[in-house]
Amino acid sequence: MRTLFVTGTDTGAGKTRVACALLAAFAARGLRVAGMKPVAAGAMATPEGLRNEDALALIAASTGRPPYRTVNPYLFTAPIAPHIAAADAGVPIRIEAIADCHAQLAADHDIVVVEGAGGLLVPLDESDTFADLARRLYAPVMLVVGLRLGCLNHTLLTVEALATRGLHLAGWTGSAVDPDFARSDENLACLQRRIDAPCWGTLRHRPRADARTDAADLDPSLLDRFCLG
Repeated sequence: MRTLFVTGTDTGAGKTRVACALLAAFAARGLRVAGMKPVAAGAMATPEGLRNEDALALIAASTGRPPYRTVNPYLFTAPIAPHIAAADAGVPIRIEAIADCHAQLAADHDIVVVEGAGGLLVPLDESDTFADLARRLYAPVMLVVGLRLGCLNHTLLTVEALATRGLHLAGWTGSAVDPDFARSDENLACLQRRIDAPCWGTLRHRPRADARTDAADLDPSLLDRFCLG
């Protein structure tokens, strides 16, 4: 079993698209895969109860359709910072409870792709952040770079934060969230020179994202290398 923790340069960077593309790519290699959204703030009513859109997308891209409450153990209604939503609900977010759900997924799958919320240092409570969760899961990190104005600073700050916390950056992926972003190629080239980790690809802007189509934008050699460990 292997785990990959997906974080982003900011909210709306494209984490879910990249996580689903990774799941589709790994599944296409014959692996049993599961997505996980440990903490989600923003819920919609469904016949099965409250659900989060990102968590449902991860389940759809998984093999075997893992149980919702295992994929998304903490769900809050309001689309606000998770630790604030948790405080409002009177439900503390416990990293160990997340680790237990992760262990259940890991027992039945070859690869678990865990998607954070917002960026790396988004708080879970008064002391812990998603960086602490990645450390607890012993997971290398995939950084999703939302390609828009400001991405250079956000990306390099996140890379530095990963290094200072001893977290391994497995690679990074560009995400074309702004189709009108000027000089996107030059920004990507700058990041490739400055980040000591491989770029796994760039997901192109698509009005309707599809995990299998997005998976084709990822570097097959890097996917194979991760699968082999």
